[in-house]
Amino acid sequence: MIWRSVVGKLWLTIILLVAFVLFILTTLLLQFFEDFHVEKEAEEMERLATKVASVIEKYDDRDQAFDTAWEITDFYPTGVMVIENVEDPSTIQYSPNSHGLPKFPLSVFKGDENLKEVFTSQRTVVKQGEVAADTASRNDLLIVGVPMQVGGESGAVFLYQSLDVIAETTRQARNLIYISAGIAIVLTTIFAFFLSTRITAPLRKMREAATQVAKGKFDTKVPMVTHDEIGELSVAFNRMGRQLNNYVTALNQEKEQLSSILSSMADGVITFDKTGAILSKNPPAERFLKAWYYEQGMQEEPGKEVPEDIHSLFSLVVMQEREQLTEVEMQGRSWVIVMTPLYNKSAIRGAVAVLRDMTEERRLDKLRKDFIANVSHELRTPIAMLQGYSEAIVDDIASSDEEKKEVAQIIYDESLRMGRLVNELLDLARMEAGHTELYYTEINLYDFGQRILRKFSGPARDREVGLRYYVSDHDQNLSIDGDRIEQVLTNLLDNAVRHTPKGGEVSLIITVLSNGVQFDVRDTGSGIPEEDLPFVFERFYKADKARTRGRSGTGLGLAIARNIVEAHHGHISVHSKDGEGTTFSFFIP
Repeated sequence: MIWRSVVGKLWLTIILLVAFVLFILTTLLLQFFEDFHVEKEAEEMERLATKVASVIEKYDDRDQAFDTAWEITDFYPTGVMVIENVEDPSTIQYSPNSHGLPKFPLSVFKGDENLKEVFTSQRTVVKQGEVAADTASRNDLLIVGVPMQVGGESGAVFLYQSLDVIAETTRQARNLIYISAGIAIVLTTIFAFFLSTRITAPLRKMREAATQVAKGKFDTKVPMVTHDEIGELSVAFNRMGRQLNNYVTALNQEKEQLSSILSSMADGVITFDKTGAILSKNPPAERFLKAWYYEQGMQEEPGKEVPEDIHSLFSLVVMQEREQLTEVEMQGRSWVIVMTPLYNKSAIRGAVAVLRDMTEERRLDKLRKDFIANVSHELRTPIAMLQGYSEAIVDDIASSDEEKKEVAQIIYDESLRMGRLVNELLDLARMEAGHTELYYTEINLYDFGQRILRKFSGPARDREVGLRYYVSDHDQNLSIDGDRIEQVLTNLLDNAVRHTPKGGEVSLIITVLSNGVQFDVRDTGSGIPEEDLPFVFERFYKADKARTRGRSGTGLGLAIARNIVEAHHGHISVHSKDGEGTTFSFFIP
């Protein structure tokens, strides 16, 4: 792992650089030392040879001259060859102490291109290299030749020395250089690790801080330990963290503001990506999708997260790249949908749909048209019957006492019906005005529901309808106005029993939740037409469109039930499918 780190890379770079420089320097120094030693030895040997030649030339006594020459050369590890006459080989003299060097014949020097210049050109020569003493041995020597004149004859003095002496000196110098290079590399390694550690320590802290920033901790700071470029980088990093924190905070605020705007909108908003998948939705849109989920039979099917009309609208928006509008009917509610394309610069990246619930407008329009007709119809029937049977009595059409009694009973029943209608209208008006008085008591839910269901055992048995009862917690109590809630359940159960055919089933389900109690009255009856669902809790609504006497009530029961539930700070709802049954649900906190 060290080769992947800055420390390793910096250390390796410095070591390679220093090693390369030391290699070049060592090579040059070794070559320099070797040439220097050879040159100095050659100068010393040339000086010595010149001195020997001078002694031999000046002394008349040959023996004394040679003794003096040998005394001079004995202190040097060289071989000496003196040639008094080049033409006379008998005049050749060798130093008695040759230091183990061979005695070369004159032919060796005469046959060498460089050395023979001592004889031919009368000049000093120096040669370095291999010289053969005979056919069996070769020697690596440094040879210096100096010309001289003895008695008018040309001669020469040759000094030769083995290069092993110079090589030994060079080897010692080489060892010294190697030791120095090794010490330099060790010191360089220590220095490189120290330098790279000083450089990478703040970088490691910066990496840790960057990891924390990547996790969302934008307040992470990097300490500025130096005032160089790394210190400036730390300052820039801290400034970047502050800017990122500011930008993210601003983005979150805008996101929360946008989310709050979408959540508080009365209209539903759904955004789609370019494939038609849902990206986001607000609470009104979720209620719309829940209604669609119920419409689908409580089953989610791939590709059918929204109604087909919206899918078609989305395809049209993407194809034509302009705003489109449609209207969808769902669970008795009318939704107007406006969809516009979303652009990513120039390309479409999806669409946004705004869903407006127009049910209330449709309902108010319908109520405005139907209210007078409903009230007139409800009052016209008993008034007409009162008028007709009263005329029968006045005109003596009912002649017998029995007929008169029957007519009077009908008049009495119709007056009671009109009284109930008026009382219910007054109760409803008082509730809607907020003048309802509730008397709260602690009631056991299981006993309460069982008592109410017992009242419908007779009518259910007569109609051959089954009753089912379920309570999630038999020991749970609830603080409510028992008479009012009993009025609600009585109305719902009565409607359920009356509209459930033979062999059907009516269920009362009481579920205890964490924040309240849910009451469900479910039947397997004829259901409510989808177009009537938005109006079931309105005054004078009747499932029986013919409004036949005896089967239907006044049409005010569900409106009163809704007001009672809302007076308890709850809410009531209905789900139904025509021909499959109806479920009325209300929640009491």
